[in-house]
Amino acid sequence: MATLLNEEHGFPIIGVPGTIDNDLFGTDFTIGYDTAVNTAMEAIDKIRDTAASHDRLFYVEVMGRDAGFIALDVGISGGAEFIVIPEARTEVEKLKDQLATLKKVKTSALIIVAEGEDEGGAFSLAEKVKGAAGYDYRICVLGHVQRGGSPTARDRILASRLGVAAVEALLEGQTNVMVGEIHGRIAFTQLKETWTKRKVVDSDLWRLAAMLST
Repeated sequence: MATLLNEEHGFPIIGVPGTIDNDLFGTDFTIGYDTAVNTAMEAIDKIRDTAASHDRLFYVEVMGRDAGFIALDVGISGGAEFIVIPEARTEVEKLKDQLATLKKVKTSALIIVAEGEDEGGAFSLAEKVKGAAGYDYRICVLGHVQRGGSPTARDRILASRLGVAAVEALLEGQTNVMVGEIHGRIAFTQLKETWTKRKVVDSDLWRLAAMLST
């Protein structure tokens, strides 16, 4: 809509990235993402206490229909045993084997699942893995609780910084771009590129997650 307003009516447009999924190309972080991650992490810390005290496997579904940024960050920071994201194919049989091995040394575990990993998210995955290693399991969908809460300091600073940059860009005559932050610096990206180009998860973080789960 913003692009059409600019291209068809000449309306000056500067986009500011506001989505908890962090899936917009042209910025390292979107406004709201850090708050969502910290909100989810607080919930996961509490779920882990329950998992440990009741010797259970918990599937925790977080938002991220098309991208696994939230799942990857909260999975690593929350000490999850396994992380499942849309960007990486889940090998169910391999996961079953890993759970069987894990059961020998741990009576509880957490699997963080991005909602877009499968059509059914955590419920679908749990059904496929059902009965593996004898774990008694529960499913917790954090859902829209991730969209609430007071913004973190990092999000407040990011919103202020990008807001000022957007106004300054308009005053300088720029238009039809989105303002973002890349490597700590203000950057501008053509609006169309923000959704036509795909932002990928950090491969080093994904490798780290794999190492920590072994």
